[in-house]
Amino acid sequence: MRLVRFGEHGAEVPGVLDADGVLRDASSLVTDWDGGSLAPERLAALDGRVADLPAVPGWAPEHAVDGGGVRLGSPVARPGKVVCIGVNYADHAAESGMDTPPEPVVFMKDPWTVIGHRDTVLVPRGSVKTDYEVELAVVIGSTARYLDSPDDALACVAGYAVSHDVSERHLQLEGTGTWDKGKSCETFNPLGPWLLTADEVPDPQDLRLRLSVNGEQRQDGSTAQMVFGVAALVHYLSQVMVLHPGDVINSGTPAGVALGFPDPKPYLREGDVVECSISGSGTDLGTQRTVMGQA
Repeated sequence: MRLVRFGEHGAEVPGVLDADGVLRDASSLVTDWDGGSLAPERLAALDGRVADLPAVPGWAPEHAVDGGGVRLGSPVARPGKVVCIGVNYADHAAESGMDTPPEPVVFMKDPWTVIGHRDTVLVPRGSVKTDYEVELAVVIGSTARYLDSPDDALACVAGYAVSHDVSERHLQLEGTGTWDKGKSCETFNPLGPWLLTADEVPDPQDLRLRLSVNGEQRQDGSTAQMVFGVAALVHYLSQVMVLHPGDVINSGTPAGVALGFPDPKPYLREGDVVECSISGSGTDLGTQRTVMGQA
């Protein structure tokens, strides 16, 4: 299933995009896409009831791409936490001048950064080093706490989505303190357009990630290139924190970010258009299109 949340900011309603691209209102079945509603067994029970849900007026299938009609917000209601994995692609580590890590590099992102897939991302005031990163978002559906092995991890995943892990490199790398500062500016995590349930992603390590800025392709990688795959990440994180239903893991980005370019680096500016997409064999997590604004 493709899970969405539609409506104005702060008043989103849970919905489902059916196989024909029709947007259906799921509010009679769940109050929102968060917590217990994302449990894999509950999602499986809902799957056969999608056709009976009412269609949303004013929606056309192409609106998931062009943004017309009804707004799609983040497909996950405010996550309890957004856990990020740094330098999880060897080519990105190399372009950033960092070594491939022996274990996952973990940092946190303010959950309030999560916005809809076509909402405006704001360049922070005074910033000249705002950067882009397309990432596979892993959304937790069942509590993961001290999992015995990576073999147990994927059963805890509700689904996957396109995530744009926006970064402010001066705050992240040149100031003092943690990476969190350069990752937690307002609007710095567009998510969606939809959450594709895990049953429709047979292999999360067989997905292609692409990102373009103003029509110029900047990133083109594969989740097969991850240093630590999805199962390994969920297992590892479960040893150092409790992952709760609705939590989001940003699993890292491939090469091609502005930081890795020679000077002058092509950092983002107001008016730039960023498009992110993730797809695989028979799998489509959709495309984001963000127009950058100014804080």
